[in-house]
Amino acid sequence: MNTSSHLLSKSTFLRGSQCGKSLYLNKFHKEYRDPIDESKQAIFDTGHIVGELAKRLFPGGVDSNFGADLDTQKAINETKRLIDSGIKVIYEAAFMFQECLTVVDILVHDGDCWKAYEVKSSASIKKVNILDISYQYYIIKESGLPLDDIFIVYIDSDYVRIGDLDVTKLFKRESLKVKCEENKKLIEKSVNDFKSILQSSDTPSIDIGEQCFSPYDCDFYGYCWSHIPENSVFDIAGMRMKKKLELYKNGITKLSDIDEDEVSELQLIQIQSHKTNNSRIDKQKIQEFIDNLRYPLYFLDFETINPAIPLYDNTRPYRQIPFQYSLHVLDNMSTEPRHFEFLANSSNDSREQFIISLIEHLQKEGDIIVYNMSFESSRLSEIALAFPKYKDEVEAIINRAKDLMGPFREKSYYKPDMNGSYSLKVVLPSLVPEMSYDGLQISNGSSASSAFLYLIGNNIEGKEKEEIRNNLLEYCKLDTLALVRILEVLNKEVV
Repeated sequence: MNTSSHLLSKSTFLRGSQCGKSLYLNKFHKEYRDPIDESKQAIFDTGHIVGELAKRLFPGGVDSNFGADLDTQKAINETKRLIDSGIKVIYEAAFMFQECLTVVDILVHDGDCWKAYEVKSSASIKKVNILDISYQYYIIKESGLPLDDIFIVYIDSDYVRIGDLDVTKLFKRESLKVKCEENKKLIEKSVNDFKSILQSSDTPSIDIGEQCFSPYDCDFYGYCWSHIPENSVFDIAGMRMKKKLELYKNGITKLSDIDEDEVSELQLIQIQSHKTNNSRIDKQKIQEFIDNLRYPLYFLDFETINPAIPLYDNTRPYRQIPFQYSLHVLDNMSTEPRHFEFLANSSNDSREQFIISLIEHLQKEGDIIVYNMSFESSRLSEIALAFPKYKDEVEAIINRAKDLMGPFREKSYYKPDMNGSYSLKVVLPSLVPEMSYDGLQISNGSSASSAFLYLIGNNIEGKEKEEIRNNLLEYCKLDTLALVRILEVLNKEVV
């Protein structure tokens, strides 16, 4: 939508509420914005899907927004025309007051009054949602529409799908009218403050702080944080952001400047490693980890989706659903691993086939090596609840699991280039530099989830389907092969 005729919209109002500098940069220096990554895009896509689905709560409405290129005044005029012509349900109704625009998801004429409904893809009401809707309520009321009430519509995380999706049970509704009226003065003041910022010729002088991450990660992070050096206090693992910012405000930016008496034992290992540029390898602890492993070893990794809209019977919104696994089996350290894999082949619920295949390949003896054991264990426990006839086998699998993340989380093995992280994507190139996710079409879990949802949600067939499936298999296979190679490196350190 062409926004040239207004100073503020709902999104820029929320941006200003988070940070005035971000508001200014977004208006005058969009070129400084960080590119949208796949995880953010997935959030936007989910919001769109949920918003479209919520329209079923009020069917038969008319959309006042003809498209993204429709200019502001035409959208407002179309909304007014629909209201005047007696349309009872309007989607994307647009209103303006004193250069402030808002577009509300659903506007309903109920009896003698109008009610507005703003749809959120979250499963709870957050403070930022209340601020968001307070702004909308204020603009709609001040524009002259006799708005009687405004509601937030959000996901009911307790909804369990049985059969066809029931949107009346999927969504909760709650009136925010009272809170909106309580916030009127705050909204008025904020609007005036933000207009002043946008009418200024100077960028607001606002230093980095918690507003860079709350309530959302700011998309000017790269620009505003460009002065922070590598190996800074912000890289310290296990330290609260509030504490890191306190150090920064006190002029302590580099790891080498930190008072070693103020950090934990694990943080001290990281700091000293960077100061000396030496690795820290606790051979005794690594040996203990390796000695406790029982062969054959099964290196396992899952990929999951967690859709806002439950796809299968007996699933809830945002429930993690495994759709793929990769498994490398190592009989001993002198052999090459064997590989097995599973990838759901349709949009049907594949959880039972997933667990049957996994039980078959994991056999009954030997440890199961995972990276971040709590994730895989939680998914397995959920499958056992959904399919209780496999409960004993699943519990046996969980009891055999060993977490390869442990030696890195505890810094039994730490190198300066890990920069405080023990993520697999960081540990792998540090220990096995010849292995990399670079060049893969799918290179992280978020991409894998998005690719699978795209595959099953659009009935993709033929060459495109084969290509996406191959990309998914290649990525997940690398994850478990990475675990094999990392363990080999650890083993060489103590042999």
